[in-house]
Amino acid sequence: MIEARRIAIDGKAIETPATVLTSLHGVTVDGKPVQAPAPARLFLFHKPAGLLTTERDPKGRPTIYDKLPPDLPRVVPVGRLDLNTEGLLLLTTDGELKRQLELPSVGVERSYRARAFGNVTQAQLESLIDGIEIEGVRYGSIDANLERRTGANVWIEMRLKEGKNREVRRVLEFLGLQVSRLIRTAYGPFILDDLPVGEVGEVRQHDLVAFRKTLKAAPHSSGGGAKPPTLRPTAPAAPGGRRGRPRHRSGPAPAKPRG
Repeated sequence: MIEARRIAIDGKAIETPATVLTSLHGVTVDGKPVQAPAPARLFLFHKPAGLLTTERDPKGRPTIYDKLPPDLPRVVPVGRLDLNTEGLLLLTTDGELKRQLELPSVGVERSYRARAFGNVTQAQLESLIDGIEIEGVRYGSIDANLERRTGANVWIEMRLKEGKNREVRRVLEFLGLQVSRLIRTAYGPFILDDLPVGEVGEVRQHDLVAFRKTLKAAPHSSGGGAKPPTLRPTAPAAPGGRRGRPRHRSGPAPAKPRG
């Protein structure tokens, strides 16, 4: 584009990519002013089971993009949820934010609730706090608690910061459990709460900016800093790109599925 003289500053075509810009003021491409990048946007999607976290599937199976509202901007998922895993999936318009949220070194906590068949003790679950190695794969610290029993099934709450592929299922299967339902209830301070299945909510811009500041500080933090406030949208996505306002509260209270 530079060689073709399509890029100009104050009407004068630039001749080399070694051009320092202090701002985008006066920069044009094909005579049209270049606008500053749009602010990053972050959405909360209550993913149903049975959808792939991908744009398209060669086998023709349904994906999250088949169910997202048509008025959403172009978004990419933060991490993945397996085909049969449901719950909170973050979507963003910004690739840098996606990478920040996914990096294990940043340490953004993910929370899950799992329903599984079999017997397990709280002591077994507490042993996961030191991490575990399964078939040569090392999984980091997992905070797991036995929530309740329903007949032959148990409900288990788990918090982890790595999010390796199928991590929760593999760890529970290693403990002799058969996972029949897996729900992600939170990702960092963003919680699923009562967001309806298949619906989308957007995080308010000032909340997102504040959260990103905590991400930038996270790799250098000693762990004693303030925890970001829990955020949730109060309403599903509405036409025209305007969403409900997230509300702050003192601690997570994930919705408890029945069954």
